Amino acid sequence: MAEHRKALPHPTPETQDFWDGAKAGELRLQRCNDCKQAYFPPRPFCPACASRSVASFRATGRGRLYSYVINHRPAPGFEHEAPYAIAVVELDEGPRMMTSMVEVPQTPEALVLDMPVEAVFEPATETISVPKFRPAAGAVR
Repeated sequence: MAEHRKALPHPTPETQDFWDGAKAGELRLQRCNDCKQAYFPPRPFCPACASRSVASFRATGRGRLYSYVINHRPAPGFEHEAPYAIAVVELDEGPRMMTSMVEVPQTPEALVLDMPVEAVFEPATETISVPKFRPAAGAVR
């Protein structure tokens, strides 16, 4: 495994299941057992109704490109990647998450809003894999 130079997450009890899922190649979200709202990021209570009756579930890993900005300035860990897109994906289950787009040119012509996307997982260490998104199979690239 190549040396990972980007900042890495430090899983907490609230986020451990999410990171365990990412390591297993699964995008895991949480859902409120009372109001049925799916949400991200993980937390021990529902952000919609404040219920503490929440459960983790395996999401489809599919969604749509909701928004992005293309960063042209190098940043620590990204020195060799500029320009790169900082994206927001709206998941099929409803929540939005900030992410990186991969396997697509980092240009406005290629990053089409509302484009179908799917999760991929980049191994960073032996215990952490980072979810990123690419155009879904069959999407125009």
